[in-house]
Amino acid sequence: MNEIEFELIGEYVELNQLLKLTGVCPSGGAGKLRVATGEVSVDGQVELRKTCKIRAGQTVRVGDVRIRVVKQGAAG
Repeated sequence: MNEIEFELIGEYVELNQLLKLTGVCPSGGAGKLRVATGEVSVDGQVELRKTCKIRAGQTVRVGDVRIRVVKQGAAG
């Protein structure tokens, strides 16, 4: 499994944008499609809201990729 640590700037990032920013999807639109087809889970639960607000401390999984979202400056 590939693991990505994403440093969050601000309060939250929308799920489809997180997928784009981490390189998991080539665009926000591609991210929306993956979410809509049930391929994405947040904290172990399938998430179907494309613009779900993802905050520090949450984990997103898409296929064999796990994205840990951490507060800016807390990466490590």
